[in-house]
Amino acid sequence: MGAAAHAPQPSLQAALDYAWAYGKAIWQAMVLGLLLGSAVQALLPAHWVARALGGTGFGSVAAGGLLALPGMMCTCCAAPVVAGLRERDASPGGALAFWLGNTVLNPAALVFMGFVLGWHWSALRLVLGVAMVFGVGYLVNRLAGAQPRVVDDALRAKLVAEQAAVGNAFVRWMKIFARMTVRLVPEYLVLVLLLGAARAWLFPHIGPDIGNGVGWIVAFAIAGMLFVIPTAGEVPIIQAMLSLGMGVGPAGALLMTLPPVSVPSLAMLARSFKPATLALVAALVVAFGVVGGLAAVALGF
Repeated sequence: MGAAAHAPQPSLQAALDYAWAYGKAIWQAMVLGLLLGSAVQALLPAHWVARALGGTGFGSVAAGGLLALPGMMCTCCAAPVVAGLRERDASPGGALAFWLGNTVLNPAALVFMGFVLGWHWSALRLVLGVAMVFGVGYLVNRLAGAQPRVVDDALRAKLVAEQAAVGNAFVRWMKIFARMTVRLVPEYLVLVLLLGAARAWLFPHIGPDIGNGVGWIVAFAIAGMLFVIPTAGEVPIIQAMLSLGMGVGPAGALLMTLPPVSVPSLAMLARSFKPATLALVAALVVAFGVVGGLAAVALGF
């Protein structure tokens, strides 16, 4: 969107322009995500992931959230890694904590945000981000099973046998990498193109007439959840929108919904989680966006 008050009209050129700009920003991280996601399945001892992230209690959620901190990937780049974790029997809550934590708890993004938007915005993001990462992960684990699951010796033996059956580790890694690339990248590119073309519908106009009403906050929370951005892309977007006179309420909503999920990243994980789980995560992200917007207004940002 840049500094313009209007997004370009929906067209093939708008789709290609956004996809090109977005692709230049994230392609290296996407390749890294695919390499890491396939490496989790091919190179790590099979029982490690199941032991660290396999339980359905809070422990696996805490481990997933903490492991996300050094990752600092965007939602789509982290998605292949999450898919790899799920293939190695990580619990849904632990894998989701890793996925959400990469974006909303990204230390570099929080520091960048502090210098550009102000440290009060970073503090709001940190507080709500911690609640989102660990709260959503724990809730999903609770829904997955009331009792903490024990990863027993039989399951570990099964995972080890599956890993060993494929043969050479490097060949196994490249096969999984190729399979993930063919499965995830085409649908990802199509959805990024569609969202690039649809910017004018998601963000038709930015200006002083977009105030702090609840309707605007909810609308921007939903739009932010659908849209796809590179790592820390929410910072210049929010800065530009505020400079055009938009209210802090919608900005607070975007603060919490632009980074963690998007239509492409949800599609990339459609085989790794139940549809109801992904729908719940999307709804909860929107809810956190609404809370973020209302908090920004109440705190006088």
